[in-house]
Amino acid sequence: MAYQKVNADRRAPGHSQYLDNDDLQATALDLEWDMEKELEEPGFDQFQLDSAENQNLENSETADLNLDPIQPATSPKGRFQRLQEESDYVTHYTRSAPKSNPCNFCRLLKIFCTAIILFISGILIGYYAHKNCSSNATSSGTLDLQLYQEILKTIQAEDIRKSFRNLVQLYKSENDIEISKKIKTQWTSLGLEDVQFVNYSVLLNLPGPSPSSVSLSSSGQCFHPNGQPCSKEARQHSSQDLLYSYAAYSASGTLKAEVIDVSYGNADDLNRIKKMKNVTNQIALLKLGKLPLLYKLSLLEKAGFGGVLLYIDPCDLPKTANLSYDTFMVSLNPGGDPSTPGYPSIDGSFRQNRSNLTSLLVQPISASLVAKLISSPKDRITHSACSPLELPNNEERIVSMQIQTVTKFETVTNVVGYLKGSTSPDRYIIVGSHHHTAYSYNGQEWASSTAIITAFIRALMLRVKRGWRPDRTIVFCSWGGTAFGNIGSYEWGEDFKKVLQKNVVAYVSLHSPVSGNSSLYSVASPSLQQLVAEKNNFNCSRRGQCPETNISSVQMQDDADYFINHLGVPTVRFTYEDIKALEGPSFLSEGFFPKRATKIEEMDPFFKLHETITKLSGEVILQIANEPVLPFNAIDIALEVQNSLKGDQPNMPQLLALASRLRESAELFQSDEMRPANDPKERAPIRVRMLNEVLQDMEKSFLVQHAPPGFYRKQRGKKKSLVSSAAPRPSLELL
Repeated sequence: MAYQKVNADRRAPGHSQYLDNDDLQATALDLEWDMEKELEEPGFDQFQLDSAENQNLENSETADLNLDPIQPATSPKGRFQRLQEESDYVTHYTRSAPKSNPCNFCRLLKIFCTAIILFISGILIGYYAHKNCSSNATSSGTLDLQLYQEILKTIQAEDIRKSFRNLVQLYKSENDIEISKKIKTQWTSLGLEDVQFVNYSVLLNLPGPSPSSVSLSSSGQCFHPNGQPCSKEARQHSSQDLLYSYAAYSASGTLKAEVIDVSYGNADDLNRIKKMKNVTNQIALLKLGKLPLLYKLSLLEKAGFGGVLLYIDPCDLPKTANLSYDTFMVSLNPGGDPSTPGYPSIDGSFRQNRSNLTSLLVQPISASLVAKLISSPKDRITHSACSPLELPNNEERIVSMQIQTVTKFETVTNVVGYLKGSTSPDRYIIVGSHHHTAYSYNGQEWASSTAIITAFIRALMLRVKRGWRPDRTIVFCSWGGTAFGNIGSYEWGEDFKKVLQKNVVAYVSLHSPVSGNSSLYSVASPSLQQLVAEKNNFNCSRRGQCPETNISSVQMQDDADYFINHLGVPTVRFTYEDIKALEGPSFLSEGFFPKRATKIEEMDPFFKLHETITKLSGEVILQIANEPVLPFNAIDIALEVQNSLKGDQPNMPQLLALASRLRESAELFQSDEMRPANDPKERAPIRVRMLNEVLQDMEKSFLVQHAPPGFYRKQRGKKKSLVSSAAPRPSLELL
């Protein structure tokens, strides 16, 4: 009864009533005769199996669906169907007289042979249909580790070094568009689709015509920010470095006042100092680090200070870094174009007149100048211990600081290219680096970032040219205006906020990939920490050295800022750092050192570290772009919230109770909801779509409405000052 067996899979449950009708019960001879009639009908020869190529594998979130490989087409009208439609069918076919036994034997033999042929044909067709289906699912579904390695093995350190050296030759260009054109041309030649410029006219705060200066009233000596005496020879020797030793968007002018050492400028230090001295219109001697600069400046401005001399204590730096005489630049811009806060700087936008963003006169100076101001001996290393720079409490220092800046509108250019996804083109993974802006410092660190993103694009497009595509769209961005407050990324984010808020899945940062050579350091949002740990462990096993995994959730100072703070997008960044810089959230990266970046080839002469960063970042990008279910972890978010709720605040018990409920919900979500979707045999398109929507929006539930200046608007670990205003909403319980 092969015909009845095959068609049983096609009949809907609603048709079962016809099979049970007593009128259809016949003798063996009747059934044999009817079967023969069915086989003799001309329409039966058209019975066929649908090819697997006609199956719809273009589901919006996954192509790895558990479809039955054999799908029979609709057969011609058979006996059971005609019984329902033709009331006289039974009488229409009247039974003939009994036939002879030889004829009955021939009919049975014909039926048996036909059934055997159909059975064998069904097996062959089903085999090849299943083979094609499996092949298509593999090409558009989850990439396995072997395919990752095939894509990433083409990344070579020598190619990154060549790209780096070609880029640093362009930084002397006075026109920002030249570097942007070079990047666009290179990406287009590699095959990247729809590479375009996105320009914004923004308000920049640039150095004045002459360097800033600091003068000692007691001796009358004048010094430049790097500690050299004010002279024409010194100014001509390093005019560019001296000009760009300034704080963008600081107030400008002249201030003569007493210098008060405030150390790192936290609230406890300021409360102690205010009890001892009158700080109104005085000059604060402030160390960079420990806390965000904008937060510390807001405290100083509120306390009544008039100026700030900002420096980096050598004791906070690795022993290999000697920056005592180096100048640096900082930006006081929280993000974006200051003339269009909160909205994009496009034609027709209202412009605010904001030449400075603080009433403080802020001047970055070198540690060598600080030593001269406090009359500290040059040799400060005793018994292998570093002695921090401190101004004696019983000594008074009166200094005069002069700051000149120029504010004008300039064009900032972003380079944006797309690799469209195959099954979910409306879901974006943003990969961001930054390029040199002609109006900023002369460092080469941007070339390292740009060379890495270009190397990954090259490896990816080699596979794309062979017919492969990621499931989700990958957007490659090279930002402009980073040194002035991540202006390019902010303006682009504000310009396309509605689309990005709905569609961005993750942001992978390639900012400052190599700033040391002693340890691999990873910064990741809580939902991505497990994925990053897996990649770190796999990488160290290949290299033969497996130090303790160093993954942190502290905030990063780069172009990912807008996507984290305003969109709640999960973010990850790999970088090589020196061990000294890994002891805590130092915030030393807020200072831009022009000369420090030129040592990149000294830190990584063979560019092996660059190669490692490229492959680690690329593997994370591929997995996020191709996994049917996003590789995010809900439990890690709950654990991060619980770990941050430590202290004796009045509302702590209520917050801990909410965090406990959030953890329970996350555990249920991880086991009951995500487990079936991760199993291809149980995977359903609707479930996958729902899960990805939840996973994509998880971290958006922890955005803080009002955060102190410089801090993340998204609650992260080790930010106790934000806990009281960021009661977590256990949104997973809605499931």
